[in-house]
Amino acid sequence: MDKQYTRETLLTTATELQKQLGSSTLCIIDTRAAEDYAKGHIPGATHFDLFGLSLIDTTDAPLRAFMFMIHHVLELRGVSEAKEVVFYGANSDMRAARGVWFLEYYGHPKVKMLDGGFSAWKAAGAPIGVDATPPKAATFKVAERREVLATADDVLQSLNKKEIAILDTRSKGEHFGTTVRAARGGAIPGSIHIEWTDNLGADGKFKSNEELKAIYDRAGITADQEVISYCQGGYRAAHSYVALRLLGFPKVRNYIGSWKEWGDRTDLPIENPQGKR
Repeated sequence: MDKQYTRETLLTTATELQKQLGSSTLCIIDTRAAEDYAKGHIPGATHFDLFGLSLIDTTDAPLRAFMFMIHHVLELRGVSEAKEVVFYGANSDMRAARGVWFLEYYGHPKVKMLDGGFSAWKAAGAPIGVDATPPKAATFKVAERREVLATADDVLQSLNKKEIAILDTRSKGEHFGTTVRAARGGAIPGSIHIEWTDNLGADGKFKSNEELKAIYDRAGITADQEVISYCQGGYRAAHSYVALRLLGFPKVRNYIGSWKEWGDRTDLPIENPQGKR
């Protein structure tokens, strides 16, 4: 992965986005629940709630079919490589982050996330629309970047390698196995737990680079490692993917099948970290 990111590359602000409203080269996607979009949204934004779309089998055929389906739906929402695409959620949340990650995988040249999401938009006194904006379908040429995606086999081959950090972005209960959301509870062996919400400040925006770096430094996750993030279904993991890319980590992957796949597959190893920390 040769892209090096800064906040200006992956994030935008309410002030900057207001200046772009009405541009024919802008595509804004609201990833919140449909009822929230209906109550009010950024003018011109189309709606695509990614939350219910998960993959629990990352073997080759299901993975290709799933990624083809997501790509097609994004085209129906007007995504093309000729437009800058901005995703937003209620704040800098996992829904918007997952949208950013998908377009990173597809090789989109200019995708961003509205830092602070709709809450920041409202706080800035920016205009709010209520009319649904029908998207005009587009064609989006894919330049697949397989290096930002991890499968179960990729994770399995990464265990016990010091140069690779497995990052568990779930809740403490999920990590320690007291909250069970698959056939088995627990964690991927050797994984380091940093809940995705630790990436955010009280204002719903990403913490500063200095604050984020301190969090990951304390956990022993450094930019010279490859990091594979996981959660339950690749949503929270996508959020930590964005946080690490903001820090300039050159090798970050989202295990898209995450715990739902790993915990359900009895052939894959698990550990119960309870009592280790």
